[in-house]
Amino acid sequence: MSTAQPTDPTLFWEERYRAGERLFSGNPNPLLVREASDLAPGDALDLGCGEGGDARWLASRGWRVTGVDISATALARAAAHVAEAGFAEQVTFERHELGVTFPEGSFDLVSAQFLQSPVTLDQDGVLKRAAEAVAPGGTLLVVMHAGWPSWMAEHEYPFDAVFPTLQGVLAALALPPTWRVETLEAVERPFPSPDGRPGTRVDNVWRLTRTG
Repeated sequence: MSTAQPTDPTLFWEERYRAGERLFSGNPNPLLVREASDLAPGDALDLGCGEGGDARWLASRGWRVTGVDISATALARAAAHVAEAGFAEQVTFERHELGVTFPEGSFDLVSAQFLQSPVTLDQDGVLKRAAEAVAPGGTLLVVMHAGWPSWMAEHEYPFDAVFPTLQGVLAALALPPTWRVETLEAVERPFPSPDGRPGTRVDNVWRLTRTG
């Protein structure tokens, strides 16, 4: 029997989430916490919300959150995760295949944490739509892996990937002068291998404010 992964984005992510009871820890992404802790709460859009760790954290900080994901399984888990914490009234979830459909409205914070995929995703197009969804005075926060972990040899790469660069994403966004760059940084963090080998991984961070 073939074990090839599906190339259809919905099937790929459904299979990935259904492979276990939980794919992620349930904790918020650390760079979201670092960059958004000082923001006044308002309306937030969480793109690629997965099982709801970031949505839950934002709601706990007073945000009204719209969480978006391609996977119905992930969204069901996210809704349960948020309800369990008592924030169901502050968070709504929508299913979108980003690049094909996009949530309506404008938001004080649009967060895209690791919006990277081994299957079809119009990453530049999605990030442009994300910027368009930021309300005046609001924030676009993007975090993406800048490369494979340091312990991973080339023959271990699970798929071919082109990782975004700090300047490359800024150029692709082509933002007008009404935007201000707050954070443009490569952050190296400890990232051991599954079998315990020490290592690091670098993530790129873009925090941008729409000033008008």
